[in-house]
Amino acid sequence: MTLAYWMLLIAIFMPFVFTGLAKSRGRFDNARPREWLAGLDGWRQRAHWAQLNTFEAFPPFAAAVIIAHQLGGAQAWIDTLAVLFVLLRLGYGAAYIADRPTLRSLLWTGAFACVPGLFAVAALTSA
Repeated sequence: MTLAYWMLLIAIFMPFVFTGLAKSRGRFDNARPREWLAGLDGWRQRAHWAQLNTFEAFPPFAAAVIIAHQLGGAQAWIDTLAVLFVLLRLGYGAAYIADRPTLRSLLWTGAFACVPGLFAVAALTSA
């Protein structure tokens, strides 16, 4: 299994780290989880929002990694972009929780750029 595929596995679990932080208050209501999460504030609310955005970011990343592999893209580039995506997304979540919106946006942009980068690696191979 390639390093990029390991990054996919890590990316699958990243949202659960953020939701664990959001639910760390100790009085989580599993009978009404969405209602309970909607009532959060402060850093726990931002952890929940980071979780939601991390779920949203996963499908294009997964597609890009798989397509780059399927088309025989340069493995070093695929691995580098996949690792970079995961590191930037972890930084994004930390910046979100810490209420650093400018840094958060920069990290989001960097991570997002990895996705078209992976498609570019695939396109250069199949050209």
